[in-house]
Amino acid sequence: MKRVLLSLALSLPLGLSAQDTHHEIGLGLGMANYYGDLQPKMFASDGYRPMATVVYKFFMSPRIGLRTGVSYAQVTAADSLGRIPINQKRNLSFTSNIFEFHGAVEFNFLPIDVLRRKVTPYIFGGVGVFYFNPFAEDNAGNKHFLRPLSTEGQGLPRYPDRKQYSLVNMSFPFGGGFKFFIGKTILITPEVGFRYTNTDYLDDVSKSYVNLDTLAAYKGQLARSMSFRGKDVNNWDGNNPNYGFQRGDSKANDWYWFSNITVTVYFRSFGNRRAYTKTRCPGFYR
Repeated sequence: MKRVLLSLALSLPLGLSAQDTHHEIGLGLGMANYYGDLQPKMFASDGYRPMATVVYKFFMSPRIGLRTGVSYAQVTAADSLGRIPINQKRNLSFTSNIFEFHGAVEFNFLPIDVLRRKVTPYIFGGVGVFYFNPFAEDNAGNKHFLRPLSTEGQGLPRYPDRKQYSLVNMSFPFGGGFKFFIGKTILITPEVGFRYTNTDYLDDVSKSYVNLDTLAAYKGQLARSMSFRGKDVNNWDGNNPNYGFQRGDSKANDWYWFSNITVTVYFRSFGNRRAYTKTRCPGFYR
């Protein structure tokens, strides 16, 4: 008898969780942008590029769940598009593809369920890992990846304090959105998600200029011309920047963010299959 009671006690939490658990699998499309040394506004008027994501969510209850997602995006910015005169004279630009994987906890403010509520706002927060590789075009339109050029002296023996930055870094995603049921199996989910990163080199700009002659000696004239592009501006009236002259703001890391709409398939866990199927096909359960 004790064994029977113990078995029932152990199975009760499983039964309760099975009643309320569900899955969501979706595909999202939207736009991405970046916030950093070349774009000092979080919500800029330009620089928006496409993004796409695939997301899977498992909810232990109608309110709390875990999510994972894989995303692709492109971010870009240029001093020439900004309104800060000193940055316009700096005349730097960059573009980077971003590939991200993230995991997070998601919280529905309302207990959304195919049998109950049909709409809810939600928030999420977690951790991710992403790959990026900034590049820019020269005056002839040729594409050059910037990291190998050591534009701020990274990895050069003359500047031992400047280590080469990694192309794989961590991000800390957080954000929120709304979920809307369309029928009994489809959720439409507009979402905005921000990513604070642990790098200040998403745009290849962080610290100060190095001696451009030294940079050219180690990395060539291309590195020199891509490190400082003020002379490409027609109204440039100055000399090369001195060593130590500020190139970026090393006190703040870079951000990127997504705004997208996801179409998600909602389905109940196996313990709920009968109840879920009954709502869709009542003729089988008369």
